[in-house]
Amino acid sequence: MAKDNKITFYDLALSTGATISPFVWATKYALKHKGFDLDVVPGGFTGILERTGGKTERLPAIVDDGKWVLDSWGIIEYLDETYPDRPALIPQESVAATVKALDHWFWNAAVGPWMFCFCQDYRDLSLPQDHEYVTHSREKMLGRKLEDVQAGREDRLPGISKALEPLRASLAQHQWLGGSSPNYADYRILGGILFTASVCKTPVLAEDDPLRDWIERCLDLFDGLGRHPGLFPLFGLQQRDGDPDLFNRAAGQGGIYKRNTGPDSTRAETQRITEGMGKKA
Repeated sequence: MAKDNKITFYDLALSTGATISPFVWATKYALKHKGFDLDVVPGGFTGILERTGGKTERLPAIVDDGKWVLDSWGIIEYLDETYPDRPALIPQESVAATVKALDHWFWNAAVGPWMFCFCQDYRDLSLPQDHEYVTHSREKMLGRKLEDVQAGREDRLPGISKALEPLRASLAQHQWLGGSSPNYADYRILGGILFTASVCKTPVLAEDDPLRDWIERCLDLFDGLGRHPGLFPLFGLQQRDGDPDLFNRAAGQGGIYKRNTGPDSTRAETQRITEGMGKKA
């Protein structure tokens, strides 16, 4: 059991001191959700193996009273299994399945595309001793120079914002992805957003994006855990002529909503879609 309510947490940070990894961010929130204090071991991309005494080359990693636990999902499972008396991160198996689907969608819709938009900034903001590693490893992953991948991001950012409608639709009707209170679904998606905030030298969401309320409330959790001074503003993306709408301003016309309460509730739509029907050409 955690000694003095404290768990050792291996951070992965940039030169600004802000956590960089979406998985590390999500784990940090998960530990605070469970009510633990963090004994943070700082560091960047290089030297992880040495920093962890040969236990791992990848983060997140925690040590709970001498017990090492690796991998973001492994840590979540461990925390819920070991501390069932504390607030659950994954309250039931159906939540685990939904979080995995949500995370897969969000990674492809936003986190990966945002990475392409800020990969050069990501390298430049890393610790000086990490520049070579980040450049070489990310160019291997992406198959091109970081400068070439990042180029033209202003043309891609509006489309990424537009793609987040499923998230907006859910949060328009629920206070949290966890329902009435946050759980690991919130932290997993927030991790990708805070990763982006750690590198986005230009905003990625409109000032009036409906996601703003949920994001701001997430940032305020646990005494403002997400309000690190090294993060960049997420909001302020401007819609240019020819850009797609940054978000759907006619929300409520699709998805799961309680709309049909009888003929009065559907009459206007029926009139609109049937107007002119039956008229001779």
